[in-house]
Amino acid sequence: MIFERRTFLKFFPAISGLPFLNLTENEPGAAKLALRFIVASDGHYGQPGTDFKANHSDLIGWINQEKVQKGVDFTIINGDLIHDDPTLLYDVKSTFENLRVPYYVTRGNHDKVGVDVWQSTWGYSTNHSFAKGEYAFILGDTSNEKGEYVCPDIQWLKSEINKYSAAKGIYIFLHITPEKWTSGGVDCKEVTTLFEKTPNVKAIFHGHDHDQDSQKNLGGKPYFFDGHFGGNWGTTYKGYRVVEIFQDETWQTYQYNPTAAPILNSFTGKK
Repeated sequence: MIFERRTFLKFFPAISGLPFLNLTENEPGAAKLALRFIVASDGHYGQPGTDFKANHSDLIGWINQEKVQKGVDFTIINGDLIHDDPTLLYDVKSTFENLRVPYYVTRGNHDKVGVDVWQSTWGYSTNHSFAKGEYAFILGDTSNEKGEYVCPDIQWLKSEINKYSAAKGIYIFLHITPEKWTSGGVDCKEVTTLFEKTPNVKAIFHGHDHDQDSQKNLGGKPYFFDGHFGGNWGTTYKGYRVVEIFQDETWQTYQYNPTAAPILNSFTGKK
């Protein structure tokens, strides 16, 4: 997979009070969007010493604004929804209900609830997937009720990847990275080899490492991090990642800092 920097103009932020203008919309040959979604991680709802309610309110406001200005098909909250206290799961769900877009969640190591509680709360298990048009999205579990770091279920991943073998692209979401890039990673060689050998796996997305907001590569696949939008450590800003898939099957992603409005670490993937 080859990456190159796209034009910056497309991501120029809307000026407050003025309508958003897509500055590449009328460029000759500009590809039309098929899907646009947001990935955000590590809100840590309920963490002592943090303004977790304001952090969640900010994220929801940012995503709802993106929905109006640029369009958002769905959002994925990639783990650590709460901070250790299982009784907070209902509260954080009630908070996310203020999103004006569909959203999906993965279990992180601080989401210390059992699979049965997760299922009854969200309506799906800690391992789940869905399709949008001709693209598939696989959300795997990388922890357990004790908060331990674990590799995702390789047999389940193989089954899901096989189910979506005809998809134009598969995007994977795992709270904890299956490679020991940081002290928070887990060595899951079977998993990374599976991704490497699956042509239509386009990218893998992670939370967990709050100080990581860029890209790493392994086996010809890109692995992306999105920093954090809550918690008490990590990047100096709280933000999220945007992914755009185009009708010509190319795609691009960038990390976004809503308070300063710069685009960070923008990459474009070939079909």
